[in-house]
Amino acid sequence: MYGLKTTIVSDYEVDSQDTYLQSHVGLLRRINAARAATTLLALLMGLVVVGVAANSIQVYNATHLSLSANMAWLSLWPSSDAFDSRPTIALVVGASLVVLCNVVALSSHHPKLARAHTPLTFVAPFVGLVAAIIAIAFFYAINRSTTADTLLSWSCRWRNVTLSGRPHFATLCRTSHAGVYLAILLIPVEAAALGLAGWQLKLRRFVLAYSQARKTPSPALS
Repeated sequence: MYGLKTTIVSDYEVDSQDTYLQSHVGLLRRINAARAATTLLALLMGLVVVGVAANSIQVYNATHLSLSANMAWLSLWPSSDAFDSRPTIALVVGASLVVLCNVVALSSHHPKLARAHTPLTFVAPFVGLVAAIIAIAFFYAINRSTTADTLLSWSCRWRNVTLSGRPHFATLCRTSHAGVYLAILLIPVEAAALGLAGWQLKLRRFVLAYSQARKTPSPALS
């Protein structure tokens, strides 16, 4: 944060007597801090969604048995033609993109990426927002199917069944719901990060233009 503060001050060469410019640079710092905090929150939420959804898929793969038709009654899960794991996979893929985008946005503060800082802070949350929306839309589009079960629908249907080992359907039901709710919440969080990035970009351009105008002598005085 100290390095960022020094960079902003040196970039804009704030005159200690120019309170107008000082106030805008101060606002720019606060917006940048809020955007970074929102980006970090989205990153953590995305990691949780990836972990929860990936764990559900791992449990399914570990407990699913490929049985013949006349032995299907032994399986803890429905047959492959009546089961669809794509909604959970969509959450993993979408949340992974969100995590990647937010890592890129946070790493843009690195000195080697200083020139790409502004584009990355705007593009990254935009891509993350699109990924979150597509993942949720895909999840609910398939989860509404009346012909095939999903990890969420099947585990919640059998959540009252007590098993001595995996899969613990009650736990899977709760964690699956938590993953979906967090993925939904990612949408407004990413939207907030995108809005802050847009505001920061607009204000940064204004401050740069204002600072440059103060350095340029008026033609009438030259």
